Amino acid sequence: MIYLSSQQLQQIHRHAEITYPEECCGLLLGNREKNYKRVIEVRETENSWTSEMNKNLSNVPSSNQQPLSKKNRFSIDPYTLLQVQKEVRDRSLMIIGIYHSHPDYPAIPSAFDQEIAWPQYSYLIASLRQGKIAEVKSWTLKEREPFAEETIKIVAKSDFLW
Repeated sequence: MIYLSSQQLQQIHRHAEITYPEECCGLLLGNREKNYKRVIEVRETENSWTSEMNKNLSNVPSSNQQPLSKKNRFSIDPYTLLQVQKEVRDRSLMIIGIYHSHPDYPAIPSAFDQEIAWPQYSYLIASLRQGKIAEVKSWTLKEREPFAEETIKIVAKSDFLW
């Protein structure tokens, strides 16, 4: 289970709608407990996907037969990941997940999402239809298993004090 505030979810919605028809992406920062994750901050990042990356991932099938671009792929710059990891460590937080959008595609992990996923992270996917949020789902990945849907629990911001 992953806990988010309605404000955090709205931030992801806005980011996805602003970047449409391209995929947006960002980081979910917070804490991980035994049976749940708690998002403390949503950190928007730039989608750093480039056409050069297509060559490195040519064995990963495209789910909708479109040319590979920011419209159906995302990447977070490794330098950004490193900088954020250092910053949140100083705040006793960690990266607990990644979010991205699927423009005009369901909120289910693609073959590409599966290929680049890291176990133990939450993967929140915001599906858009014609530029508007249609649904949001979260997924987790365990070693050598497919993605499993994760329950999203919306809580009041004050509930994050526990």
